[in-house]
Amino acid sequence: MNPNLNQLQPYPFQKLRQLFQGVTRNTALKPIELQIGEPKHATPAFIRQTMTDNLTGLSTYPTTLGTPVLRNSIADWIKRRYNLSGIDPDTEVIPVNGSREALFSFAQTVIDSSGNKQPVVVCPNPFYQIYEGAAFLAGAAPHFINTLPDNHFKLDFSQLSDDVWSRTQLIYVCSPNNPTGSVMTLDDWRALFALSDRYGFVVASDECYSEIYCGENNPPLGALDAAQQLGRTGFPRLAVFNSLSKRSNVPGLRSGFAAGNAQLLEKFLLYRTYHGSAMNPAAQAASAAAWNDEAHVVENRRLYARKFADALAVLSDTTEVQMPDASFYLWLKTPVSDTEFTKRLYQDYNVTVLPGSYLARDAHGVNPGKDFVRIALVASPEECIEAMERIKRFLQTI
Repeated sequence: MNPNLNQLQPYPFQKLRQLFQGVTRNTALKPIELQIGEPKHATPAFIRQTMTDNLTGLSTYPTTLGTPVLRNSIADWIKRRYNLSGIDPDTEVIPVNGSREALFSFAQTVIDSSGNKQPVVVCPNPFYQIYEGAAFLAGAAPHFINTLPDNHFKLDFSQLSDDVWSRTQLIYVCSPNNPTGSVMTLDDWRALFALSDRYGFVVASDECYSEIYCGENNPPLGALDAAQQLGRTGFPRLAVFNSLSKRSNVPGLRSGFAAGNAQLLEKFLLYRTYHGSAMNPAAQAASAAAWNDEAHVVENRRLYARKFADALAVLSDTTEVQMPDASFYLWLKTPVSDTEFTKRLYQDYNVTVLPGSYLARDAHGVNPGKDFVRIALVASPEECIEAMERIKRFLQTI
């Protein structure tokens, strides 16, 4: 067996199940589940209908590169969304089966473990656990940059030594960030690209929350847009990953894309050809329809904006709570340990959230997720208000 499998840690939701073992939840209250970032808004009817209308495509093998229709719809969306002067749908875009599998498999493409020194994969901390698992199974060592409230959860690249940067082959960044909601600025990208130029590592930008933000005139900056603004023609050593799951409320469709440097994507496509990761034709047709429509995305944002406004109105006079730059998470500081808070909230108020320490690792002397909980505002507006009222009552008892 692959010995690197032994380095994988339990997934956060497995830890959560263990935390709740033997706990009896308050059945007088309806359960409200806010621990998983799984969109609960209705899937748009036109996406479902497009998939149904294209079921005849199941009779043929799909290609790994996907149909020209899908690649062009993705490229057109990227150009509209990020004001790009151009992106080549044949060489700079690859459809993927959701950003999760692509983020994982990308490390297997990029990492070269044949040298004398163990390669490094840098990750934000807290983080999406796929980054760490991808690093281990590619034969690399993950190193973490703590994102802390003192500087609005920004990446402080000075936390890592020159020795670590010199062994770094890949960095995962997540903007808007899961779980803090922080968004990288143009200056942040400039600093990261300068490090990439100096040390030669690849940047993998996870942007699956890019379309969940408040204010139609303030979309988060993306890596491709930043690269263009900084004159980085051809997106050197850069790949961006995005998904329809959050944007279009289709987590079960498993559809997204990788976009960026053509040379990187050429090797990634080669890996994926052997990996057996072609998207089924009906899903490709539905995905193209989703990328071509913005009206349902605007409505999606309206619902999240309403839930954030309601949540802050309920909680702000009881605890310090901040509006994130983007995403659909509240990253809430807890007055007791994050695990105790989560356990008691589940037991007494039948609301499930996720301890922040489960999303982080001890690094540089601290666990930056400790004494935070992640609250995913994915339930209906009515359920979210009810959950916030219960959390407020709970906070008043501590």
